[in-house]
Amino acid sequence: MSLSQVLPEVPPVERAPDAAWADEVRALAERRNAVVLAHNYQVPAIQDVAHHVGDSLALSRIAAAADAETIVFCGVHFMAETAKILAPDKTVLIPDARAGCSLADSITADQLRAWKAEHPGAVVVSYVNTTAAVKAETDVCCTSSNAVEVVESIPADREVLFLPDQFLGAHVRRITGRENMRIWAGECHVHAGISGPALTAKVEADPDAELFVHPECGCATSALYLAGAGAVPAERVKILSTGGMLDAARETHATSVLVATEIGMLHQLRRAAPEVDFRAVNDRASCRYMKMITPEALLRSLREGTDEVHVDPELAARGRAAVQRMIEIGRPGGGE
Repeated sequence: MSLSQVLPEVPPVERAPDAAWADEVRALAERRNAVVLAHNYQVPAIQDVAHHVGDSLALSRIAAAADAETIVFCGVHFMAETAKILAPDKTVLIPDARAGCSLADSITADQLRAWKAEHPGAVVVSYVNTTAAVKAETDVCCTSSNAVEVVESIPADREVLFLPDQFLGAHVRRITGRENMRIWAGECHVHAGISGPALTAKVEADPDAELFVHPECGCATSALYLAGAGAVPAERVKILSTGGMLDAARETHATSVLVATEIGMLHQLRRAAPEVDFRAVNDRASCRYMKMITPEALLRSLREGTDEVHVDPELAARGRAAVQRMIEIGRPGGGE
C-alpha cells in the first residue's frame, strides 16, 4: 500500500508559531549540525525558518553539497529519498514519514518493469517526482524545466517511455513533436485539479494578467488554447517549473499574475516581487501531503531525530546514475 493511500486527513495549522519556536528550531539545527530544507509548497512558517527554500532537485543538490551532517527535508517522501540518493553518507530526516505523493505513487517499480518488457530497447525517462525504486529502473531522470532537453537528447529512432506525469509528458511531446514517445497515465491530484474552466474564468475576470502555469497542471493545454485563440497574448502565457516561476516573477512587468500550481508557491512569489499581485487560479490547490510537515513536526524531528530516511544502497546507486544523467543535460537548476 502506498504512503498516500494510508495518509489520514490532516487538520490545518490553526495559528502561526511564535518567534520562540523559530529560535528553538535554529538552535536545535545548530546543535544537531543540521541544514533545514523546505520545498516551495510548504506552509510559510516552514519556508521562513528554513536555511534553504526551493524545488526538490535544487534542494537535493544543496543537500549533497552541504557541510552539515544531517539534512532535515521539509517536503514529501520522494524528495527526501532523492536527497539521500545524492548524499548517501549524510543522515536525512523528514519531519513526518507519512508525507507521500500521489504522483510518485502512480507508478511502481513492478509496473515500470512490466512496461519496459512490453517495449524492449526503449529509453526510460522518469520525472524526478518518483520513488527511489522507480529511479533505479530509469535510464535518465528529468525535471519540469529540463524535460524537453532530456527527451531531445535521446536519438530520434529510440522509443521513449515517459513517466509518470501525463500532463508534463503531453507538454514535452507537444514541444518536441516526438511521435515515438509513450506516456504513463499518472498525475498529481493537486495539479490535475486546476482545471481549464477555472483558468478561463480567472482570465475573463482579469484579462491583463500574466499566466504562470506549471506543466503538471490539467489546465496547461487550456492556457495554450487561450493564447492561440487570442484571448490572452501569447507572451503572457508562461509554462514554467516552480524555479522558473520565481525567475519570471523577478523579471515581470505585469501588475497581476495568475498562478496555476500548489498554493504554497505564492509565498515565495510574493517575496520575490512584492509589488505584483499574485493570485491562485484555484485557491483550494493545497497538497495535504506537503502540509503534513507542520511546525510541531519539524520541532519534533530536530529534537528526536525522527523520521530518518533510508534507501537501499543498490537502489540508490542505480537511481543516482539516472539523476546524475539528468543534471548533465539541459538546465539542471529547476526542479518540479
